[in-house]
Amino acid sequence: MPVTDLELAQSLEARRTEAMQAGDADALERMFDDELVYTHSFGNRDSKAEFIDKFRRGGFVYHELRNTVDQVSRRGDVLIVTGAMWSRATVAGTDRIIDNVATVVWARKEGEWKFLAFAPTPIRS
Repeated sequence: MPVTDLELAQSLEARRTEAMQAGDADALERMFDDELVYTHSFGNRDSKAEFIDKFRRGGFVYHELRNTVDQVSRRGDVLIVTGAMWSRATVAGTDRIIDNVATVVWARKEGEWKFLAFAPTPIRS
């Protein structure tokens, strides 16, 4: 069981990464907050329902996915996580390498941690 905020964030992010790479839409649906705002690398945004629908239809297929947690700030029942996300994915039928730094927000709701927001910034080479 996680002890520190850093360990908690690493555990939550590991669960999300595993579900995304495994194509487990049901697990993602359970961990996503109903008010999720998922911003993509190109700036477009999805709600929980939109992301899950696209994911189920194969709009996002993650062949490799790695997340790092570099810093965690906690404000009550909210974790603000900064780190990076790298993936080799097929997005809307196009193979892509996605290399971002990212801010992720998790919020505890009714005793359970929910994924509330994702905001990436692409790393320019």
